[in-house]
Amino acid sequence: MSGARIMLVGDIGGTHARFATVDVAADSPWRLEHRQDLEGDATFERALRRYVERAGLASVPEAATIAVAGPVTAGEVRLTNRDWVISEQALRRFGCREALLINDFVALAFAVETPGAAQLRLIGPQLEGFRDAPVSIVGAGTGFGVACLARYRGRVVPVATEGGHIGFAPCDEQEIAVLRQMMRHFDRVSVERILSGPGLEGLHRVIQEIGGQRPTDLPAAQIVANATHGDATCAATLTMFCSVFGSVAGDLALAHGARGGVYIAGGIAQKIEDFLVASPFRSRFESKGRLSGYVEPIPTALIIGGDAALLGAACAGVSLQASAGQH
Repeated sequence: MSGARIMLVGDIGGTHARFATVDVAADSPWRLEHRQDLEGDATFERALRRYVERAGLASVPEAATIAVAGPVTAGEVRLTNRDWVISEQALRRFGCREALLINDFVALAFAVETPGAAQLRLIGPQLEGFRDAPVSIVGAGTGFGVACLARYRGRVVPVATEGGHIGFAPCDEQEIAVLRQMMRHFDRVSVERILSGPGLEGLHRVIQEIGGQRPTDLPAAQIVANATHGDATCAATLTMFCSVFGSVAGDLALAHGARGGVYIAGGIAQKIEDFLVASPFRSRFESKGRLSGYVEPIPTALIIGGDAALLGAACAGVSLQASAGQH
């Protein structure tokens, strides 16, 4: 293809490995080509080799940007929930001259920054936000991810964080009771102890204990299904999950100065989309006492669709490589 500049992009998490190619020289919105989901590989390098073979690529793209579920240090990451080590050096050995690893929530931040790269559903009122202000990305899945895209006078700087491990701050008597009960099980109760798949399961057990019920171990998917079919305890669990989610999202908006918007990612939010929109999420997001007026104009939206991280990786690769070339 004349004038094409093909970039290999990846989205690697604890339970998934997705790859595709993007012609980043094409007009936006970009399209994913050769998209593949791979499972069962022992190493990242083996998955990458199998992808190139299955996709039928004539050669390895010269540029690669891989979004990974974990903190990237000096161009390398050890995945938190998978025995994989991924490095920019290994990508270069594979044949990618320009190689970049980024946190997966940073990739999502670039996706919402780029028109057409992410499909969104508003939670709460339709608000514009401040175009040149930071945005936050938060999401519950295997863990709780947090990233920020700092924006100032045309400059954009991604900030990957471990914000999912900040301490849980209860906002009412029922949540105080949950915190007390959880402190019997954990030395420290982080928001991830609630806002994750395992957290939802643990929250359900604790709510049963507080209510004098015999705890039952239900998987997160079953709690969600029961909540939407009239099970009172599961509905109370999911309602508190959404309420805490809103409070934490609002706290992070304050911490990041995210007046450009707060975007919700992660598999759990997509699976409870209608419940989340109807839940206290937005009211708890805005409930910030003296600072309620600060967060009320901030839009909140759910990222829907599964390919935002791949497109965001391409956006990040182009933006960050261009920025590096200017220095």
